[in-house]
Amino acid sequence: MVHVELRSVTQPVGIMRIMAAILTCMCFSLVASVGYVSSPYWAWCMFTWCFCFFFTFLIVVLEFTTVNTKLPFAWEDFTTAFAMLATLMCFAASIIYPTFFTCATCHRQIGASVVSWVCLGVYVGEVVLTRLLPSGENIGFLSTLPGIMKMLETFLACLIFTSLEKSQFGSPELQWCVAVYSLCFIFSIVIILLTLGKLTSYFPFSFEKLVIVYNILAAVVYMTAMVIWPLYSFRTKRPSNCGSLCPWDKLVVVTFMTILNCIVYTLDTVYSIRLVFCVSNQ
Repeated sequence: MVHVELRSVTQPVGIMRIMAAILTCMCFSLVASVGYVSSPYWAWCMFTWCFCFFFTFLIVVLEFTTVNTKLPFAWEDFTTAFAMLATLMCFAASIIYPTFFTCATCHRQIGASVVSWVCLGVYVGEVVLTRLLPSGENIGFLSTLPGIMKMLETFLACLIFTSLEKSQFGSPELQWCVAVYSLCFIFSIVIILLTLGKLTSYFPFSFEKLVIVYNILAAVVYMTAMVIWPLYSFRTKRPSNCGSLCPWDKLVVVTFMTILNCIVYTLDTVYSIRLVFCVSNQ
């Protein structure tokens, strides 16, 4: 039976979610009022604020109407994971937007940047509260270190996709790198969805060991991309007339994010092996 739960919007976590929904709405409203900008970074920032607003508002509504108790997955795990993902996304948007789209006389853009940083602080507060004040349920996959690293892997891949351009797909070597980014992103999303939906028990073999095999392969192919991408991308120096949204700078972003994701996949592999073969056998 669905009923109204006032406590969900009066407790500290509920208040922070309402604040986050209002602040993200203010961000994309201010930016939209300025007008459309043909840039993948602008699209990423707008997507971030709209995405965070939609899911934060949805979480508030579902908890207020207690519909969340009827859902077939671990609700606390989902909300904690979303708060961490929203923190990462808002952090990236709070850096990207003021870097590329603000100026001394751009008052609405500056306002959106300030509000985005405040929103980031609210999401950080929600993460702290949900991590320090657990509800008593068993911690879910997305709230563990392997789950956090899986979300970080997909997040970094999204930043890579944002910085890619069609003109960069000319050589087979760079096409291999793009294939690495895409396949690893897809498989990480599948692992997250299977675990969140509690479908791993239907596998006729150890899902944890399958994930270890995937992590090893992902770390290896990312190492190849970490070498190949800068080797075949930076064949010329940065053009002297290169602006703030220069394609050459995007190559640097892809390179940096590739290195970071390679490190995350390596750490994920090491931790997963330790967790399955060392800790579980004790």
